[in-house]
Amino acid sequence: MTELYQNNLFTNTDEERKIFTIAEITDYLQSLLNSDPVLTDFWVTGEISNFYHHSSGHMYFTLKDKNSQLKTVMFKGYNSKVDFEIEDGMQVTARGNLDIYARRGEYQFYARELEKAGQGELYRAFEKLKVKLEKAGLFAESQKKSIPLLAKKIGIVTSPTGAAIRDILSVMQRRSGKFSVLIVPAHVQGKLAKAEITAGINYLNSRSDIDLIIVSRGGGSIEDLWPFNEEEVARAIFNSALPVISGVGHETDFTIADFVADLRAPTPSAAAELATANREEILNRLENLSQRLINTSQNQLQEVKNKLKNIAERRIFAFPAEIFRDYQQQLDSLETKLLHQTEKSYTDWENKYQLLYHKLNNLSPLKTLDRGYSILQDKTNNSITSVENLSVGQQITARLKDGRAKLKVQAKKVGDLDD
Repeated sequence: MTELYQNNLFTNTDEERKIFTIAEITDYLQSLLNSDPVLTDFWVTGEISNFYHHSSGHMYFTLKDKNSQLKTVMFKGYNSKVDFEIEDGMQVTARGNLDIYARRGEYQFYARELEKAGQGELYRAFEKLKVKLEKAGLFAESQKKSIPLLAKKIGIVTSPTGAAIRDILSVMQRRSGKFSVLIVPAHVQGKLAKAEITAGINYLNSRSDIDLIIVSRGGGSIEDLWPFNEEEVARAIFNSALPVISGVGHETDFTIADFVADLRAPTPSAAAELATANREEILNRLENLSQRLINTSQNQLQEVKNKLKNIAERRIFAFPAEIFRDYQQQLDSLETKLLHQTEKSYTDWENKYQLLYHKLNNLSPLKTLDRGYSILQDKTNNSITSVENLSVGQQITARLKDGRAKLKVQAKKVGDLDD
């Protein structure tokens, strides 16, 4: 169609008049719509009317404002992601594209996303606060306080007339534990909710008889749950000296309070289950633990007995003397070596002694005496080797091989003495 128009075949002259089919016109309009960057992906807001949910799963409705209306289709693959009930009169914001339904020659809006008016802003605010508080450490596991197993008194911040408190009390009534509850009334939606929830948490922290806090409300839209996405409530939970369980909405609902709380329960009933200990459950748990301890101890004892039995059956315990057999042989061998070495050393030293003895004996002056010589000594037993050391009349001793003789010097002369 575009080529026909550009080739000037789409004219109004009678001579060259071009007549189009309805389909050609429709195709041409569709090509214009599909090539427009605005109309292929945009957001539009309006009020829902004539809503119809077909058995096929597709949704058909009209979006309108004061001056105009826009027929809308939302196919099953897209509307299954919508998390709220759609009804006439609801103000919504939708994302999609504009196209022509050829059979009727009508342009329609084909929605891919749908949210309540203003809901997108709330989601963006939610994500922004979530990122801020996570960076500040309010979600850190290291900051979480442990939930007491047997809380004696539980403080509950919630609406005293809502479904949440009825569910919580219903669960607690089935419990057989010895505990009591203190309900702190608070609005859980609307403008007053944020301040009252915060005040309730602070009040329970000011008391000395509270062991645990539950902050709770039933399900609802993101607008209904918004007080639990407020920073003031989040910081009150984080700064609480008492452990806090959050039980807000349904299982699929997540609030900032859930991330900050010490424990998140998917529902108010679950919060009550987590906060209260069932006596029978505890006794059964203790019995199971006790039996496991006994079984483990018995198994370990049997293992030790088996090890002792295996050790006792070893030959070394039947014949303990064999432990020393090798040592005895080593000792005998060492003793033999020692004796042999001692005898050898003694013989070596004996031979050396005899050799030195003979050498010394040969050099001994006593050996000279055996050949007929004598040694002259003065009264101090010093040897006299020269006549210069003698004086006439001096008493000296002559040492012979078999004794001594006292002598008196009658005369002395250097050289030979005359008879």
